[in-house]
Amino acid sequence: MSRRNWYLLTNAVVLTWIVLTVVAVTIHRFVSQPMWLMVHVPLLGAVTAAILIWSQHFSDTLLRREAPAGRAGLGIRLGLHTVGAGLVVAGVLAASVPLVIVGASVVAAAILAHAVVLFLQLRRALPSRFGPLVRYYVAAAVVFLGGIAIGATMSAAGDPDLTDRLVTAHLVLNAYGWIGLTALGTLVLLFPTVLHARMADTADVGARFALPVLIAGLVVAASGPLLDLRLLVTLGMAMWIVGAARIGIEGWRQARSMPPGTFAGWSLAAAYGWVVVAAACLAVIAALSPDWVTLRESYLMMLGPLVAGFAVQLLTGAMSYLLPVVALGSPAAAKAGAEVLDRGAAFRVTAFNGAIVLYLLPMPSVARVLLSFVAAGVVIAFLVLAIRAIVVGRRVRRAEGDSPDRSGRVGLGVPVAAAPTAPPRRVGMVAAAFTVLALCVAGGVAADPAAVGISTAAGGDVTASGEVTEITVEVSGMRFTPAEIEVPYGDALVVTFHNTGTDVHDLTFANGVRTQRLAPGESETIDVGLIGADMAGWCSIAGHRQMGMELTVVVTGAPAGGTGGGGTASGDHAGHGSGSSDASAASAADDIDLGATPADGFTPWPAALAPASADTVHRITLKVEEVVEDVAPGVGQTRWTFGGTAPGPVLRGKIGDTFIITLVNDGTIGHSIDFHAGSLAPNEPMRTIQPGETLTYTFTATRAGIWMYHCSTMPMSMHIANGMFGAVIIDPPDLAPVDVEYVLVQGELYLGAQGDTADADKIAAQTPDLVTFNGYANQYAYEPLTATVGERVRVWVLDAGPNTPSSFHIVGGQFDTVYFEGAYTLQQGDPGGAQALALQPAQGGFVELTFPEPGDYPFVTHIMSDAEKGAKGIFHVDD
Repeated sequence: MSRRNWYLLTNAVVLTWIVLTVVAVTIHRFVSQPMWLMVHVPLLGAVTAAILIWSQHFSDTLLRREAPAGRAGLGIRLGLHTVGAGLVVAGVLAASVPLVIVGASVVAAAILAHAVVLFLQLRRALPSRFGPLVRYYVAAAVVFLGGIAIGATMSAAGDPDLTDRLVTAHLVLNAYGWIGLTALGTLVLLFPTVLHARMADTADVGARFALPVLIAGLVVAASGPLLDLRLLVTLGMAMWIVGAARIGIEGWRQARSMPPGTFAGWSLAAAYGWVVVAAACLAVIAALSPDWVTLRESYLMMLGPLVAGFAVQLLTGAMSYLLPVVALGSPAAAKAGAEVLDRGAAFRVTAFNGAIVLYLLPMPSVARVLLSFVAAGVVIAFLVLAIRAIVVGRRVRRAEGDSPDRSGRVGLGVPVAAAPTAPPRRVGMVAAAFTVLALCVAGGVAADPAAVGISTAAGGDVTASGEVTEITVEVSGMRFTPAEIEVPYGDALVVTFHNTGTDVHDLTFANGVRTQRLAPGESETIDVGLIGADMAGWCSIAGHRQMGMELTVVVTGAPAGGTGGGGTASGDHAGHGSGSSDASAASAADDIDLGATPADGFTPWPAALAPASADTVHRITLKVEEVVEDVAPGVGQTRWTFGGTAPGPVLRGKIGDTFIITLVNDGTIGHSIDFHAGSLAPNEPMRTIQPGETLTYTFTATRAGIWMYHCSTMPMSMHIANGMFGAVIIDPPDLAPVDVEYVLVQGELYLGAQGDTADADKIAAQTPDLVTFNGYANQYAYEPLTATVGERVRVWVLDAGPNTPSSFHIVGGQFDTVYFEGAYTLQQGDPGGAQALALQPAQGGFVELTFPEPGDYPFVTHIMSDAEKGAKGIFHVDD
C-alpha cells in the first residue's frame, strides 16, 4: 500500500471517531447520557487516534528514521486503541465497570507500545535540531498511562470521596498531559509551517525550556487529589500554564510576522487559547472550591470548551493542513485539497468559537441548544470538506498521470505547499457568522422571553409630577419585602430588585414591565413608568406567586375620579392561575378527549422493567430539561423533567449498592432532587441548584422497596405535578425471579394552557384534570402491556402524587403476593388473596399474579373518578 493510501486509511479511523463525537453530543443534549460519554468519544477516540498516527509521522520526519516495525506496528497499535476505546465507551454506556477496565487495559497496551517505539526510535536516531521534540510524545504517553491507571481505579472504586478526587487527577493527566503535551510539542513546528512563516531561532530553546516545566506542573497537579491537597492542583496548573506560555510566545512572534490566513492557522491558534483558558479556570476553581465534590461539579462547565474549543478544534485544524500535504501526494493535489478544506474558513472559525463563548454566558436553554447545533454543524462541514478534498486531490493526481508518491517525510518546518488561495476580503463571512449566532440568541429569547426580561413600560394618561420614587425590593423566604410600595400620583417609579432569596426569581408588574429572571444575589433596576393607579406585582415563575410572592403598588394623592394608566391592583398580565405568562389563555383541559387516539408515532413510556444489574456502584447523570410533550391525545404541556421524560428513568439496585447521581440543571429556573431511597442529611445533596449548575448526590441503599425521587424546590407541589418525579427500586434480599416485571408510577396533571406549564391554582385546590400511569392518560389502553397465561407477573406501583392516593386493581385478576412499603402483607402460598394495593402519595410496593386465561384485563386505580381521568390501562394476555 502506498504511503498516501496508508494515511487515507488510518485517518478514516479518525474521521469515524469525529462522526461519533457529533452523535455523542446529540445524545448528550437529548437523551441525557453521562457527560463522560461526550468526553471519552472525542478525546479517547478521535484525538487519541490522531495522536497515534501523526505523532509517529512527525517523529519519522524529525528523526529521519522510520520507527521499529514501521506502518505495520502502527496499524497494530491503532487497532488495539480502536478496540479498547470502543470497549470503554460501551462500558460507560452500559455502566459496566469490568468492560471499562478491560477497554482501558487494551488502550494502555497500545499506548505503552507507542511509548516504547518512540523511545527506541529517539535513542537510535542521529542528532537533529528538533529531534528532542519527540520527547514530548514519549512523556505524553507515559503520563497517559498514569491517567489510564487512575481512570480504571476510579471506575472500580466504591468510595465516592475517593472517586471525586481521582476524577481531577484523571482529567489533569489525560487532558493536559497526553493531549496537552503532544499538542504543544507539535505546535512548535506545525504552527509556523501552517503559517508559512520562518522558523524562529529561539523555537527549539523555548521547547526545551517548556517540557520539564510542563511535566513538573502535571506531577504537582495530579498529586493534589492523591494527597488530598486542592492547592496543589492550583500550583501545578499554574506551572503548566508557564510552560505553555513559553511555547505560546514563540507562536505569537511567528503570527506577527505571518498572520494566520487559513482555517488551519486560525483553528490551531484558537485551540491553544482555549486550552490555556481551560487550565487557568481549573487552577482558579481548585483554589476556590471548599471540597473535591464542588471542584468536580464546577469544572464540568469547562469540559465543553476543553473538548470543543481545544481538542476538536486542534484536531480539525491540524488535519486541514496535514491531510492534503501528507495524504494526497503531489504539490498540485495538496494545493487543490487544501483549497477545498479552507472553504468558508472565516465563517467556520468565527461561528465555532463564537458559539462556545455564547454557550458559556447566561443564555436561555433554547439558545444553548441552537448554539450547540451551530458548533456541531461546523464539525460536520469539516467532515464533508475532508471527503471532498480527498476526492478533488485524487482527481488532480489522475490528471497528472498519478506521478510517484512524494508524500514522505515532509510537512514540518518548511512550507511544502502553497497556501490556499483565499479571497481578499473575509468581512462578509465573519458578518454571516455573527448573524447566525445572533439568530440563535434571538431564537432563544423568542422561545423564552421571560429569561431575558422583555417587557413594555406604560405611562397612560397620567399627569407627570416630575418626581421619581425609587425603591429597593428584596426577597425573604417566598415573600417580597416590602410587600406594599406607596408612590405619589404622577411619580415615575424606579425599582431595584435584589434577589436575596435562595432560588431564581423575577419581579413582574401588571403593566408588563418586568426584570429578568435573577439568580440568588443578582440585582436589576427597572423603570416601571408613571404611576396613576394601584398596581400589582409578582414573581412570574410557575408557582411562586401562589406561595406568596406578590406586592402592591399603592397610589397616594390621586386626583378625584382620576385613575391614569398605571394599571390596577387586579391587572394580571402574567397569570395568577397558571405557571404561564397568559392567564387568559384557555386551559388545555378544554381539549381533553380520552376517546381520541394518540398521534401517529405514539410510543408509550417503557413500563417493562429489567432485572437489577450486578454492579454495586451505579453512576447516573440526570439532566433537568424543559420539554413540550403530549400528556393525552391532543393535549400538550411544558414538562420539567429528569432526563427528558416524566416520570424520570427508573433506577434499580440491591441493598448495599451505592448510587452516585450527577444532577445537571439545564432548565431556566432552580431545581433540586430528593431520593427517598437514601438516608442522609438533606442540607447539601438536596439543595436547589440554578440553571447551568450541577451537583453530585450520593447515597447507599440500606432498605428495600420502591422509593420516590422528586424535585424538592419550592413550591414542591408545582415541581412534582409538572413532571419532576421518578422511582428507585431496591430489591428485597429474598426477591424471587418472575417471568415479567412492569413498573407503573401514578401522578396527577393540572393543566395550564396548551403547551404551558401546570396550573398552580389547580394544584393548590387539588383538582387534577388528568390522573395517569407513567405520565400519559390511558396510554396502556392504547398500547396494552403484554403477558402470557400461566406467566408470573410482578407489577411495581408508586404513587408520586403530589396529592391524590391510589388503589391499584387489575380487573379479573387476584393478587397472591403483595409487598407494601418494605414488607410483605401477602405471600404466595397464603390462603388469602388481595384485590387492591392502596397507596398514599410517595408510597409504593408491588403485586404478583398469574392470569388464568387469555383476554384483556383492565387495570385501574379503584378511586374510580381518577380512573376515568386517565389512570387505566390493559394487560393483553395470550395463550
